[in-house]
Order: sequence, then C-alpha cells, then structure tokens
Amino acid sequence: MRLDRYLAKSRIIDIKSKDLKGALQELLRVSVSRLSEKMDQAKLLRAILERESSMTTYLGNGVAFPHVRIKMKRPYLFAIGRCPEGIQYDGMSEYKKVRIFVLMLASENENNYLEVLASIARQFQEKSVVDHIIASRDLPTFQERVVQGMGGLMAQPERRQSRFNSYLMKEAAAIARTAGCSTLMLFAETFAGAIKLPKSGKQLKTIMVTHTPSRPMSRSEKSLKKKEEDVASIELRSVSEQRLSQLRSAVLIGLTRGLIASEDKLCCLGGIPGSNLLDTILVVDVAKEFQSVLVSEKDLLPKTVKVEVIERLLSIATELAVQGREGKPVGCLFVVGDSAKVSTMVKPLVLNPFYGYAEVDRNVLNPFMDETIKEFSSIDGAFIIRGDGVIESAGTLVHAPAYYYRDMPSGLGARHSAAAAISMATDCIAVVISASTGKVTLFRNGVMLPLIQKSCDNSL
Repeated sequence: MRLDRYLAKSRIIDIKSKDLKGALQELLRVSVSRLSEKMDQAKLLRAILERESSMTTYLGNGVAFPHVRIKMKRPYLFAIGRCPEGIQYDGMSEYKKVRIFVLMLASENENNYLEVLASIARQFQEKSVVDHIIASRDLPTFQERVVQGMGGLMAQPERRQSRFNSYLMKEAAAIARTAGCSTLMLFAETFAGAIKLPKSGKQLKTIMVTHTPSRPMSRSEKSLKKKEEDVASIELRSVSEQRLSQLRSAVLIGLTRGLIASEDKLCCLGGIPGSNLLDTILVVDVAKEFQSVLVSEKDLLPKTVKVEVIERLLSIATELAVQGREGKPVGCLFVVGDSAKVSTMVKPLVLNPFYGYAEVDRNVLNPFMDETIKEFSSIDGAFIIRGDGVIESAGTLVHAPAYYYRDMPSGLGARHSAAAAISMATDCIAVVISASTGKVTLFRNGVMLPLIQKSCDNSL
C-alpha cells in the first residue's frame, strides 16, 4: 500500500521537545496548519494521550505510532518526527527508545483503517530501513528517506550474484520447464539485498516468498516485470528456520490468494536466509502435497474468513510456537469463522478478557493486538475469532458434538481433538500450537495439515 500520497515533506520534522506531550503538540501543529477544516488541537491531543495511557503504540525498532480517528474530509493524514534522544513519558520506559514518531489522523468513514495500521507496522518492521532513516545527516535527507520508506521504495543495495547462484537459477528455470511447472517460487530472504531474478520465460510465473512486504525489485527484476502478474509476492512473517514449514505456509497462502492453483507444479529455489547462496531446488506437486485437505482451493478457506486474517494468525502462531512466552512453551487454539454456529458449541472457562472492547481494538489485523494475543495465549481454552478478524472470546471451552471426535495420532491430545471436531461440525478453520512439540497444525473439515515445526532443519 502506497502511503506516501498522504504525506507532505512539510509534515516531516525534527522534534525539539523532550516529553511525549510536547512531541505530539509539534506533530499536530504541522498536521492541521494547512488543512481547510478547523480542528481543535487540544481535543486531538487529549484523545491521543488517552490512548497512549491505556495502550502503548510503540512498534519496536525505535518507532512509535500514535493514531486517532476523527471527522475530516481527507481519508488519512500523516506527520512524522525524529527525536534522536528519545522521549520521556511517565510509566512508559519504552519511549526512551523511540527515535521516530509516526502520527496518523484517520477519517471516521474509512473502512480500510486496520489495513493501513498493518501496512504502517510492516513498513517500519525492517530495522535496517529504520536505522537508515534515523541516521539521515540533515532534515532534507530525513524527509526524502521517510517519503521513500512510506512509499515502499527504500531499496537495499543490490548484491552481485555469484556464478554458482546464476547457474542454479538458470538450471531451476530449465528444470521447471522440463517438469511441467507453472511457477518458479524463490525464497527471497536467501539474499541480503535486492534480487536478480532468473530468466524464467513467458510461460513461467515467478513468486517471491519474503519476510518484507514491500521488498523493492532490482533493475533486473523491473526489466523482467513487463506485466503486473509476471512477478507476485507472498509475505511470510515466519521465524521458523525449517524451510519445509515455510514452503507449506507459502503454498497455503498462495492457494487462498489465488496465486497458485491446486493443479499447479512449483519449482522452489532457496538457501539459508541471509547467506546469499542458493543451495536447493525442489519440485512440488501441489495436489499431492495438499491432497489430504484440498478438495479445491475454493474449499480450503471458509467463505466468511478473510485471507489476511489467516495470514496474520499463522504469523502469530509461528512466533508463539518458536519463541514461546517468557521462555516457556505455549499451547494454544484459534477457531476462525462461522462464529454464529461455533458460539453454540463453546462455553467460557474464565471471564472473557475481550468483552466490552471496540471491534477495531480487538481485531487480529490491528498490529497492536499481537502482544495482547500472546499474553492471553497462556489461558486454558480457545480463541474464538470471526472471519473478519474480530476476537469474540478467549479462554473458551470447545465442546462439539461427540460423534465429530476422532482418534488423534500418537502425541496429540485434547486441543487437537477439539480442533478437528469443531472444524467438522462448523464451516471454520482451526489452528493449533502444540506446547510439547512446538508444531503449528491447521485443521479444515476435520483433516490435519502440519505447517510449522519448531525444530531447526535447513533442508527444503
């Protein structure tokens, strides 16, 4: 999402204040000074500070993202400030780490508010990009780099590829054509900089799997991208080092997005992340790999469930599976979709921690929900989530009718059994994290699909 169109260089400043209130006042001053509609700066400041006192908007990597919805004609308006020495704010020590403030004013009428929040969070999740912006030698350079970053144009330097990489890419394209593959899937995180794509030919579509959503293309990529559909991108915010897990997750997302069809064959090319060295070529028959759950790609995802909701939950589940919570393994169950029918088959184990909150504040697409979900993951019971991402409850007991329960493979317990049963009894999708093994497993129509494994494995 290109957000630079809502940003002017006049609203990119060096903040002089040392406290949060003063910093926000400076940003509000440049935000509303040139707007035609009159705005009460004091009222806006109170609304923003009230949010900050209840829930921090610190994103990490030295970036804070205060935001508020108001009545205004413009859909969005951004003001960005740099504070090299951090900010003082009572009770919030993390603000000493803040080096960049991204203030967003959003119209109350905009329906893609959560998508914009998530897009901003993704734009500033790359520490190298943030450090590059902060290190700007003067204000004009800072302004230019911010505009580039907001537009997804902050390119990493293109690395010259070795002869071996060039040879492997050439052979991968040849193998793909010989094997009847329709798509070349390249794991972009193998490279530290921009990527020079292989000459795959007109009949072979290229998909890049990356941790960075707006990864810029090199000149070589741009020359190959003659049509918009020639090069697609799948963001996989995964910290699992097992590349087979990453491959399965990427194919699942590609299927739900319509980038990959069930009859496709994929030629996958990758290496150890950051090594700048390709080491593996693998041909995957999608129908055979996913035959246990794939009747058709249209049936893989419930009709009421948004693709981005599943992508977000898989990212959170992966981080919980690999990192745990406070050094301890976590077991968890997410039930997504068909919430009306699901609600008849669940009951609370504890008081619902999400009761009474606005839907926008308890939606998994809200980037500030990640830590909240992880915090409540230690509660016994399941998260019940609507297809649009709104969390209905946590700490919930799932009790589908007894005839839906089946014997699980050895090592899988009540959580997996409940996930399988509820996915058969309703038109939902269930995601389970195993506390004992660190595996992430997806259940659809009672069928199990292992996705992420905690153990390190550098083979595809």
